[in-house]
Amino acid sequence: MGTIAGISTAGCLRRAFGVALLCVLLVPASSWAHGFAGQRFFPTTFQVDDPFISDEFSILINRAKGPDAKTTEIDIDYSKRILPNFGLEFHEAYLHLRADDGSSANGWDNLGIGAKWQFLTNEPHELILSAGTDFDIGGTGAHQIAESFTTISPALFFGKGFGDLPQSVGFLRPFAITGVVGPNFPTRAGNVSVNPETEETEIERNPTTLTWAFTVQYSLIYLQSFVKDIGLGNPFKRMVLVVEFPMETCMSADCKGQTTGTVNPGIVWAGKSVQLGIAAQVPVNSNSGSAVGVLGLIHLYVDDLFPKSIGRPIFP
Repeated sequence: MGTIAGISTAGCLRRAFGVALLCVLLVPASSWAHGFAGQRFFPTTFQVDDPFISDEFSILINRAKGPDAKTTEIDIDYSKRILPNFGLEFHEAYLHLRADDGSSANGWDNLGIGAKWQFLTNEPHELILSAGTDFDIGGTGAHQIAESFTTISPALFFGKGFGDLPQSVGFLRPFAITGVVGPNFPTRAGNVSVNPETEETEIERNPTTLTWAFTVQYSLIYLQSFVKDIGLGNPFKRMVLVVEFPMETCMSADCKGQTTGTVNPGIVWAGKSVQLGIAAQVPVNSNSGSAVGVLGLIHLYVDDLFPKSIGRPIFP
């Protein structure tokens, strides 16, 4: 594994999961956090953004093998409600890349800042709809890692539980889907460079893409609590089975229709103030990667940890 500021990546992983395990042991095993629509609890997933806005903090550790390099990525996300249904989101990531030719690079990616408005919460139908825009601010990251241009990404987010199905199909009621769809617009059409060997001018295009990502979930929490008590004990009765499909399709003329993405089957465990998850990351084609990766999630519910201070909306 690579190193990050003198600390081995393996050491970072062990420390992060050690902190998460300590949180699990210290929090009570009852009560729930944010992400509700009626009886439905929507957990935070791995690479598909939440359909709701809340006060939360996440660390996602991603180990993957891309087409040209092995990547260790530590994503840090924090969201803060300004109003009960409107908030800001901040994203940052530290990357370690090791190319197939043996070269490597480390550094911070560009800072991401977004805003999200949860404009619909339908409790009887377990439905959440939100709209938002994210800005990946060019030039704020390390030059060997991050792009020099900004990308603007407006999006629609959704979450729908199937708890409104009839009792006759009760074992389908724990199913839910979440997702996001929206374009990604680069503020620069292309990067101009000069080939040192031929001295010819070359243009690298920055394509406009479409993100279409969704999850399919089966909540053992919902099954045990609202469908039928089948005798699940800890930790299983607090788990949600998740399969993610984070996809991105090129919309520009020179690569139109090309899609990259992964299929991420995993498990999420949700406690009162902390959520843990682990998933595999399976590339859908050769442009998306060449080996199965691993995702590890540590998620803190700031609104439950500090409900009377930093965990509440600024303007409640």
